[in-house]
Amino acid sequence: MYIYNEQDQRLIEERAEQFRDQTRRYLAGEIPDEEFRVLRLQNGLYIQRHAPMLRVAINYGLLSSDQLRALAEVSRKYDKNYAHFTTRQNVQFNWPALEQVPDILADLAKVQMHAIQTSGSCIRSVTSDQFAGVLADEVEDPRPWSEIIRQWAALHPEFAYLPRKFKIACTGSKSDRAATQVHDIGVHLVKNAAGEQGFEILVGGGLGRTPMIGKVIREFLPRQELLAYLEAILRVYNLWGRRDNKYKARIKILVASLGVDEFRNRVEAEWERIKGGELTLTEAEIARVKGFFQPPAYAGDAAADTSYGAKLASDGDFAVWIERNTIPHKVAGYRAVVLTLKDYLKAPGDLTDQQMDAVADLADRYNFGEVRTTHEQNMVFASVQQADLYPLWQALTELGLARAVVGTINDMITCPGLDFCSLANAETLSIARQVQERFQDMDYLYDLGELSLKMSGCINACAHHHVGHIGILGVDKNGESYYQFTLGGSAAEDASLGKVLGKSIPLADVADTLQKILDVYVEIRDDGERFLDTVRRVGNEPFKERVYAANH
Repeated sequence: MYIYNEQDQRLIEERAEQFRDQTRRYLAGEIPDEEFRVLRLQNGLYIQRHAPMLRVAINYGLLSSDQLRALAEVSRKYDKNYAHFTTRQNVQFNWPALEQVPDILADLAKVQMHAIQTSGSCIRSVTSDQFAGVLADEVEDPRPWSEIIRQWAALHPEFAYLPRKFKIACTGSKSDRAATQVHDIGVHLVKNAAGEQGFEILVGGGLGRTPMIGKVIREFLPRQELLAYLEAILRVYNLWGRRDNKYKARIKILVASLGVDEFRNRVEAEWERIKGGELTLTEAEIARVKGFFQPPAYAGDAAADTSYGAKLASDGDFAVWIERNTIPHKVAGYRAVVLTLKDYLKAPGDLTDQQMDAVADLADRYNFGEVRTTHEQNMVFASVQQADLYPLWQALTELGLARAVVGTINDMITCPGLDFCSLANAETLSIARQVQERFQDMDYLYDLGELSLKMSGCINACAHHHVGHIGILGVDKNGESYYQFTLGGSAAEDASLGKVLGKSIPLADVADTLQKILDVYVEIRDDGERFLDTVRRVGNEPFKERVYAANH
């Protein structure tokens, strides 16, 4: 992974001390609320329902074991002994005291972590594929390119006050595991007919109040021009994006209002003006950054192990976990492992300090000291030797991180909702428990097949409900929580927005409604047909008839 140089390290240390002085002056009454709001957002600090919330960057989802231990220590020392991992691969602390936030930032700086650009109207931390560099379907590892983008975007003076927040995702595979089509910019590593590696560039994706799928504005961009082209896009957005209405300020609104062809023309004109200049990436710079992402020291004889096959044959629970929670690796004798952060007694994505410490130790023992966070609020060990899978599974089971639910509705994605967030309209965590307690029959879940369930507590869509196979949006009705269902969304390469099923459902009826939807699916699906495929084939009507039958 990328290691900060002296300049990088000095920047985050000085930023922490700068915010310490700003916080001191605010608490002394020397800085007014509105002025401090801008300063705290520049440092990842929100004011939530009960306490401040600090969002810490995990760039493209990559953590060292030491960094994970540092997060555990922050949760013990300054919070309530847990952390929340988000759909943007970052981590949030929900209970820090305002006066201690500078101390947290200083402690995180010691392990090359920070909260810079995790909030505010700027380029947010770059996200990527949690399986980057280890699967056979990649054109190329996207992590070096994600790091190149991060370095360009970090404290970029021209883009510090954009019309609205701005998000970039980068993937190296045709299988889009980074939800690039619902980001402001999606960067796809591709090869042209001549076999040259470059990029397909998408713009204008995003969820929230006005969900949209991104549109391709360049099918092939030479790799040395990546930063110049991104700069051109941001300049067009910064100049022409609306600032008079925050609900119409995202780049997706600009692309829609201008039309994709006119937006492309403006970007291409700006790119022609600046390309070939100082933003051009040299082969030496590309090689320098790639040098931080070399493959680990894989064992050459990993595939020769026979204990793995014996355990698969003798332990059915282990075999199910392998099938559900692991993925074949491009190196023979290894697999990528998903750690499920979906304990129904806690919020999806929550991890205690003790669990974080234990996962860090397991990463050192079995995964080259590395941990990755995912868009599904889970974690990944990307390269586990097959001989180590059984002891790793046993250890994860003890920690409550081995539930074999990946790809099922019990792997649901959920925002913190009304329990924490000041923007939320409805509860989410109680609904997550309601659903997970209702659907405990694993054979039933496996029979349903691939099915993504995503639930947001407000229209800001932090849990990406618009692109869930089944999406749930919490709404407020006279002070009570109600839930609107959508069907048919996808964040993968076949990206689509779900369609609203009908009127919203009371809190007590959510699990029953979900059961009715699933019953219809089981009754009408074709052999081998996914839930998403069934919805696309028949539409919402059969599901709507069942859900609302009692009201007709």
